[in-house]
Amino acid sequence: MRRAVSVLLVLAGLLVVGCQGDLSQTKVTKYEPTWESLREYKEVPQWLRDGKFGIYTHWGPYAVHAYGENTTWYANKLYKDPNSDARKHFEKTFGKLTPQFGYKDLIPMFTADKFDADEWAELFAKSGAKFAGPVAEHHDGFAMWDTKYSDWNAAKMGPKRDVVGELEKAIKKRNMKFVTAFHHAYNWNYFPVWDKRYDTGDPKYSGLYGQPHEQGAMRNQEFLDEWYGKIIEVIDNYNPDFIWFDFGLDSIPDGYVKDFLAYYYNYAEANNKDVVVSYKWHDIVPGAGIRDLELGQQPEITHYEWITDSSIDDRGAWGYAEDAGYKSPDRLIDNLVDRVSKNGYLLLNVGPKADGTIPEDARKRLLEMGAWLDVNGEAIYGTTPWIVSGEGPTKLSKIDINGFNEVARAYTNKDIRFTVKGDSLYITVLAWPEKKVLIQSLRNYPGFRSEEIKRITMLGDGRTLDWKMTGEGLTIQTPDKKPCKYAYVFKVERYHHPRID
Repeated sequence: MRRAVSVLLVLAGLLVVGCQGDLSQTKVTKYEPTWESLREYKEVPQWLRDGKFGIYTHWGPYAVHAYGENTTWYANKLYKDPNSDARKHFEKTFGKLTPQFGYKDLIPMFTADKFDADEWAELFAKSGAKFAGPVAEHHDGFAMWDTKYSDWNAAKMGPKRDVVGELEKAIKKRNMKFVTAFHHAYNWNYFPVWDKRYDTGDPKYSGLYGQPHEQGAMRNQEFLDEWYGKIIEVIDNYNPDFIWFDFGLDSIPDGYVKDFLAYYYNYAEANNKDVVVSYKWHDIVPGAGIRDLELGQQPEITHYEWITDSSIDDRGAWGYAEDAGYKSPDRLIDNLVDRVSKNGYLLLNVGPKADGTIPEDARKRLLEMGAWLDVNGEAIYGTTPWIVSGEGPTKLSKIDINGFNEVARAYTNKDIRFTVKGDSLYITVLAWPEKKVLIQSLRNYPGFRSEEIKRITMLGDGRTLDWKMTGEGLTIQTPDKKPCKYAYVFKVERYHHPRID
């Protein structure tokens, strides 16, 4: 009984003592650290509603081993499962795990000697992304900026460069919004710091592997204060527009989370900028941020906005893996269109190599997406969903709490998606429709009348196309030549009211 009371007292102390964020720098206290107040913040800024598509990078010491189904979990399996492929690969490639030698010894090989922030940012801009940025810190505890909280960071080790700072300048220079992603809430459980057989159990490496504690112990105040302090440091020093969180916020006392949100939203208010915070699962109260679906997409249109984090590789390796394949441009574009039609947005991951180069296969796909958006971006940027998202045979399974229902193939020419802008309806057919296309959703639909139609064209072609409305739906003749390689967009220009000439 006394132990239970002690635990409660410690928790209370953490909530009170550990969450005293310094809001003085913001000079604005419009938002209080309460869920009632934080829900008053504009949940989704207009730049996200208009931009739809962004890119982030999983890049850290895990790029050195470049191995595993999910490269960012390699180090966890390396220590916790002696029979894992990660353990076998590490000991064959780098050496046997000992109390002195382990994951930390990959850091000198994380050289970034070919890293060029301007080259990355230029590629992201050419891909059509409107927001971009790095994973600031993954579960492994290695910070990608010059942090005062730990010497285990990219400015002091490995690259010996402030990666977050360099990317901030390069990305903002191209008028993209800046993203920083945080996974460090899980660092507490990621490495077996209680196991003295490995270097993870040596307190002198705790700046990387995490605060020493017994297995199953609750997060201590030192860990929580550092978790909080690192985020505030990135806000103050790099001014991100978008803070993205992986799972794990549910393990942080919500006093810390509310203090962070109040600090960030007041910071944005003081600096006259619109920001957004995303979260996994149900880790933030609805309305105080936007929910992220990992490798997922909503099966139907929703009346709330959401975002997906997906990866350009085809198995969710996230970080660079030498044997990872890549999704086809067709599949990437189809899934972008599907999400936008259902009130969603896309944050697409790229995993660079340890030397800082973007893999050529990833580069080619990003440029293919950019080429498609150069022709068809009118149907994506600045649009809203329509009354229905679309039609067609390709169906999605229900999402679980994480997501994980992304369509793993390209769609067909019977799969059609809708978006709108002004009085124009954009009908995207997700494969070439041959000589004509039939859109059955418009059959006798009360909100769409044939007398409203002024003209129908295909983006990238521009010539007026023949069309006919029947009891089956709207039939449109296609152009003779394809204006692009992948999904094809019919633009239906409509009169604002059927009686207006």
